[in-house]
Amino acid sequence: MPIKITMPSLSPTMEEGNLAKWLKKEGDKISMGDIIAEVETDKATMEVEATDEGILGKIIMPDGSQGVKVNAVIAILLKKGEDKSALEGFDVSANSSAAPTEAKKVEEPAKTTAPIAEKLGERVIASPLAKRIAQNEGVDISSITGTGPHGRVVKGDVLNAKSSPAAACQKTTFVPAVVGRNSVESIKVPHTMMRKVIAKRLLESKTTVPHFYLTVDCNADMLLSMREQINNAAPKGADGKPEYKISVNDFVIKASAMALKKVPAANASWSDEAAILYNNVDISVAVSTNTGLITPIVKNADQKSLAEISNEMKVLAKKARDNKLTPAEFVGGGFSISNLGMYGIKTFQAIVNPPQGAILAVGASEKKPVVDANGNIKVSEVMSLTISCDHRIIDGSLAAIFLGEIKTNLEKPFMMMV
Repeated sequence: MPIKITMPSLSPTMEEGNLAKWLKKEGDKISMGDIIAEVETDKATMEVEATDEGILGKIIMPDGSQGVKVNAVIAILLKKGEDKSALEGFDVSANSSAAPTEAKKVEEPAKTTAPIAEKLGERVIASPLAKRIAQNEGVDISSITGTGPHGRVVKGDVLNAKSSPAAACQKTTFVPAVVGRNSVESIKVPHTMMRKVIAKRLLESKTTVPHFYLTVDCNADMLLSMREQINNAAPKGADGKPEYKISVNDFVIKASAMALKKVPAANASWSDEAAILYNNVDISVAVSTNTGLITPIVKNADQKSLAEISNEMKVLAKKARDNKLTPAEFVGGGFSISNLGMYGIKTFQAIVNPPQGAILAVGASEKKPVVDANGNIKVSEVMSLTISCDHRIIDGSLAAIFLGEIKTNLEKPFMMMV
C-alpha cells in the first residue's frame, strides 16, 4: 500500500505551514534522509527529510500551497514494486489523528505587479519562495540570473542580488491599480507564516501580559575601552583574520547572564499553574531577518567567555538570516535581549516574549556630561537600558535589583573576565 507523506511539525508552536517548494518531482526515487521539500514554518523556512523510501507517486500539495495543517497529506510515496495504478481509489485524507485539510493556494500576483514578475513578455522561472522574498525586499526578479535547474531563480539568487551594490539602488515598482473610482498605488504582499505568528504572539503579549518598564543609564566608558583592547589583542587565525571580534551586544549578553545567575528569581516564566524557575541561563537574542524577527538562543551564557559568546552569536545570526536555524537553536530561552543601538535608537520599550518574564532593550551610547564621584563634570559615553517585565512573575523591586546588576557588570566589565 502507498505511504502518505504528511506535513510535519517542525517546531513546538507550528500548527500549519506553507509548502514553499518541492525539491523532488513525481516519479523521482526517494531514499530515507533525502531532502524532499522546503516548508515555511512559523519560525523559518526549513528542509523536510524523507522518512521512508520509494517513488514519489503523486504530489497532493503543489509548490506555494499555503496554510497546510500539520499532519495533512502533502504527497503519496509508492513502495517498491508499486506503480501509479496503486493510487487509484487511494484515500489521501490524513490519518485519524488529524482531520483532512484543504490547503489554500498562494494567490498569483495581480496584473498590476507585472513589471516585478515578468521578463521580456514572458514569466520569470522562479520558485514561489524566491518570488515572495523578491516582493518583500523590493528586488526586481526579472534582472536576476537563476542558478537553479533550467535557469530557475531560487532563494539564494534573490538574497545574493539583494546584498549586491546594484540591489541597494532598486525599489519596488508600484503600478496604479484601480479600486472603484480611485487610483491606488500599492501592491499586496502575502504575510509569511513567521509574520503571522509574530503578529499573533505580540498581540497576545500586549493584551494579556501586564507590562511594566524600568530604565537606567549606564556609563559605557570602561566597557568601550576594554572592548577595544580585547579586539586589538585578539590572536590571528590561519587565514590572518582575528579569531574573534567582541561587540557591545556580546558584553550585554554576558552581563545579563551573570545578573541572572546572581538574581535567579528573574530567570523565570509565568504559567497559570506555577512559577517556572530556570536552572540554565539561556538567553534569546533578537535577530532581524528578511521574513521577520527571530530569537536564536545562547545557551548557558553564564558559563561562556566573551569570545565564545561572540563567535556563537555570529554563527546563529547568519543561520537565522539564511533560514537555517533548527528548532533547538531558537525554541526556549528564559530571557531576551533586543538591541537597536546600531540603528542610532537611544531608548525604547520592547514587548515581552511569552512565556518569558522579561526582555532587555539596549539603546545606542552617546556622549553626555556626567558628574563623577568627586563632583567633577566630564563627558562620558552613556548607554540606556530598559527592561520590560511581566508583573505577574517579576515585581518592581526584583526588576530594579536585576537591572542594577546588569548595570554594574557593564560599568565594571573586568568583573566579567573573572
